[in-house]
Amino acid sequence: MEMKSDLLLRRRRGPSINIVPLVDVLTVLLFFFLVTMQFKQVSALNITVPKIETAGENEIREQVLIAVGPEGELFLNDRPVNESQLRAAMELAGETTPEIPVLLIADEEAPLKHVTLVMDICRSNRLNQIRLQSR
Repeated sequence: MEMKSDLLLRRRRGPSINIVPLVDVLTVLLFFFLVTMQFKQVSALNITVPKIETAGENEIREQVLIAVGPEGELFLNDRPVNESQLRAAMELAGETTPEIPVLLIADEEAPLKHVTLVMDICRSNRLNQIRLQSR
């Protein structure tokens, strides 16, 4: 009987998992994925921009965004506009801040005449910093 009581007193400690290193590893992985994640710009426009192999990255934060749809429809900062509204807005922008850059996003199927019209409207209102968006 002494032996049974001795065995009961010497119970083995159950297996355990130390979760502190696991939490550390998961924190590092979460931080890594958040830093390397690229967020896609969500827009209401359904435009497929053409791909350019030698395109640089757009690093400008404050800008005027003009988009040309596949059928030549015009958008100013994600809002549909007609040509006269675009002209009025660009005239106002040229008077107030002529150094503000213009980002032009044109669908790859958009007629060139609409793209050149937008560029002409911008340049005639002293907005000469025009960049074309590509993939």
